[in-house]
Amino acid sequence: MLIAKASVHEEIDDATLASLVSQALGGISAAQKVIAVPPDITRAHSQAGKITDLLYSNLGSRLSAVLPAVGTHAPMTDREIAAMYPGTPRSLFMAHDWRKDVVELGRITAEEIRSFCDGVVDYDYPVQANQGLVHGGYDAIISIGQVVPHEVVGMANHAKNIFVGTGGKEAIDRSHFMGAAYGMERMMGRSDTPVRRTFNRALKIAEPQLPPILWMLTVVGRNQSGALAIRGFFAGDDTRCFEEAAALAREVNVETMDEAIETALVYLDPHEYRSTWLGNKAVYRTRMAMVDGGRLFILAPGLAHFGEDSGIDTLIRKYGYRPSTEIRRLVREKEDLASSLSAAAHLIHGSSEGRFSVHYAPGPGVSKAEIESVGYGYAELDALMAEYDVHSLKPGWNKTKAGGKVFFVPNPALGLWARRGRI
Repeated sequence: MLIAKASVHEEIDDATLASLVSQALGGISAAQKVIAVPPDITRAHSQAGKITDLLYSNLGSRLSAVLPAVGTHAPMTDREIAAMYPGTPRSLFMAHDWRKDVVELGRITAEEIRSFCDGVVDYDYPVQANQGLVHGGYDAIISIGQVVPHEVVGMANHAKNIFVGTGGKEAIDRSHFMGAAYGMERMMGRSDTPVRRTFNRALKIAEPQLPPILWMLTVVGRNQSGALAIRGFFAGDDTRCFEEAAALAREVNVETMDEAIETALVYLDPHEYRSTWLGNKAVYRTRMAMVDGGRLFILAPGLAHFGEDSGIDTLIRKYGYRPSTEIRRLVREKEDLASSLSAAAHLIHGSSEGRFSVHYAPGPGVSKAEIESVGYGYAELDALMAEYDVHSLKPGWNKTKAGGKVFFVPNPALGLWARRGRI
């Protein structure tokens, strides 16, 4: 089954989206107990909130539960649930705990993993998912999310939504570190990567133990007025829907540039970005476009901590953001970092590898000393906001008051920027 509507330039409006969702649900018409697995508030731009509300509108009591795929992120608050899913009853929502709520469904051998990633890591991989998906008695899972360039897997979503979004510590650690060791710049914006091969293999192992999965995937860009616009909707029960969505996302969400960026300004919406764990999209989504010696300024008025998880936050503060060679050495030498490979991967992801400088401009939640302690430069938020009006800047190149140029990114989650020939 494949339901697909895609266009680089046309927008899928609410009425069309409702029709597409209803059409896709025909694939699980016999299911009486359904669980939805959408993203959390950090992926609000995915339009998964609208889709989840449409599921409830169509399924009614047949929609028995909603399990946000939070992965390592903090659980959603009541306010976030109400904002993102206004048409779905709060009573349906479950919380996933990546340290406690998982079951193992099998393992991928170390030999297979080595073959997927050219031998950059040497360990097996546990296939893990939330225990409720396995033992909850559901007739179907509806997995919802956005396909967009991603630092760990190349293109986000599909099986990642299950094995990271509802996965456990060991699986998340090992998949994230595999991607970091292989190299972000070899993967971002690509649909066939070592981590994607791992997730696809995990899906084959898990399928006999999970209810049938209906995938609902979006591709989201911006229209001419700068507002979010759904460019593609893909639904199906195999990998074809992902492959077609990824092909569209490369056209919609990857901007290839003839000119390298010397000065970049990235704005992090305070309602969405409260940690560098999430906010460092500003670093790795622009890194392939930055010139050596360039400057990246990250305006982060909502920044409150480094990690979404207290344990990971502690490790970020202890080791800081360093080049990959240093982090891989520390993994070999330091037991606490070796036992938290997702944190180690994140420290690699957040480094510019010494090529360009990164300056965070936080709000009152994080101090100058804290920013500098993890290896970043500090910038004054008020001064930057006075110099650059983020509400009037247009995405892309803008002239500065001094006559120079700055490249503005209003939300790094929506794209990937790279010099021509780098991707």
